[in-house]
Amino acid sequence: MSLFKSIATFGSFTLLSRITGFFRDMVLANFLGAGMISDAFFVAFKLPNLFRSLFAEGAFTSAFVPMLSHKLVTDSKQDAIDFAARAISVLAFFLSLFVIIMEVLMPIVVQILAPGFIDDHGKIELATELSRITFPFLLFISIVSFQSGILNALGKFAAPAAAPVILNVMMILSVFIFVPFGSTPAHGIAIGVTVAGFLEILWLMFFLHRQQVYLKPDFKILSLLKDSSIRTLFKRIAPGVLGAGVYQINMVVDTILVSLVGTGAISWLYYANRLQQLPLGVVGAAIGVAVLPILSHHLKAGEVDEAGRVQNKAWEYGALLSIPAAVALIFLAKPTINILFQHGKFGSFQTDMTAQAVIAYAIGLPAYVLVKALAPNFFARGDTKTPVKYSIVVLLTNLCFSVILMKPFGHVGIALATTIAAFVSLGQYIRGLKKRGFWTCPKELVIQTTKILACSIVMGIIIDFGEILLNMHYGNWLNLSIFPKLCWFSLLCILGVATFAITAKLSGTFDIRELIKMLGKRSGKNA
Repeated sequence: MSLFKSIATFGSFTLLSRITGFFRDMVLANFLGAGMISDAFFVAFKLPNLFRSLFAEGAFTSAFVPMLSHKLVTDSKQDAIDFAARAISVLAFFLSLFVIIMEVLMPIVVQILAPGFIDDHGKIELATELSRITFPFLLFISIVSFQSGILNALGKFAAPAAAPVILNVMMILSVFIFVPFGSTPAHGIAIGVTVAGFLEILWLMFFLHRQQVYLKPDFKILSLLKDSSIRTLFKRIAPGVLGAGVYQINMVVDTILVSLVGTGAISWLYYANRLQQLPLGVVGAAIGVAVLPILSHHLKAGEVDEAGRVQNKAWEYGALLSIPAAVALIFLAKPTINILFQHGKFGSFQTDMTAQAVIAYAIGLPAYVLVKALAPNFFARGDTKTPVKYSIVVLLTNLCFSVILMKPFGHVGIALATTIAAFVSLGQYIRGLKKRGFWTCPKELVIQTTKILACSIVMGIIIDFGEILLNMHYGNWLNLSIFPKLCWFSLLCILGVATFAITAKLSGTFDIRELIKMLGKRSGKNA
């Protein structure tokens, strides 16, 4: 499958996941609002997802997929699947122990993650209860990540990308299934999180069986640890814990610090981050997942020039899809939050606070997406140590600027620190790849990226002008009833897309017909 086709396949199903995720967040906003209960729930929800990104989707994918892809080329398919079964057995064993330990130590863990809760009566206890309910999700979703890695290595991206839809749907259904029986709405939704993890395992098991992949667990853990392939895998996973999990680590730093800002701040950053996750998840994750096995294949085959061409395309697609999205988020932050979340317990004040954080996050969106496009270049070569060095610098940058900016700007300062860290990370990857001769950003790509930025700025100006006209006519168009407000919002989005398409065509940046042509291609490495 071509790079663009792989990105499009993964991205389209991820888009479906993000859309259902927005419905999920609308339900959360309605039932939890942005106060003590929501703050406690989001800490509980973030905790397993942090370790999921560190131990599963981040570090695991970066180390496991290249090794599995290599074995599929050099060994038989069955040998590769046997390797995967051994790996998942070891990971499941140690993660089960980790979950048990964390359940016991949860009160201490929550205090470390959200120190600002300590002075809020009942908040730390609630967050601890909810975290104990959600934390088994880590074990289930880590197994899901293994299953997804196998399918991705086999060129199957749709089912893994669609799996998160199960989580979103289950959390929505929890409102009707579990919430009526919980102490608070957050308890019922927390149960839904863990149940969803188990259902995702069953979902991907079905698609693995369709590929004649049957993973038989091996309980001889001590023997497995002596296996050379397993030892190599986990040696690569260890440094990847930091290297591939920078984004989530930064989010945890944000959570720790923003818990000190005041009640509601954690929720404002959560909703803002969720909005940014639409383009970041659809574009960034899709590019990262699609590029890794393709780069690994070309590098193993000695096709260095082709690997460089794939890297160029990954950057181009990342810039083309992330820069306009970032500009649109900046200019449409408040209308988007208003329409999605301002109902039930989520009021206009919460909308204003969340929109400010959205703008701060959106500025760094292209940097994060482009890092996703560049990082696989290291992982495909089996280099998981270099990203660790970069991650340490990024973490320190995020921490320093968060401390500096949180006092004058509150939660917005913490979001800005995350954005600054994203650009530092991007700069490191560009310099590091160039220094090692792995990739050099050609002049043509720089010009193309500049054109995309210019077209995006024009798009933003037109959207802003449209909003000015609406406010001149209605006073404040966001005070309209939902149907006309949604219609005007849709027209602003269409106006923005049309403006970008026209300016891109006139400047020679991109032609929509080329996009349609690429989507129509079903195969070919050169697409």
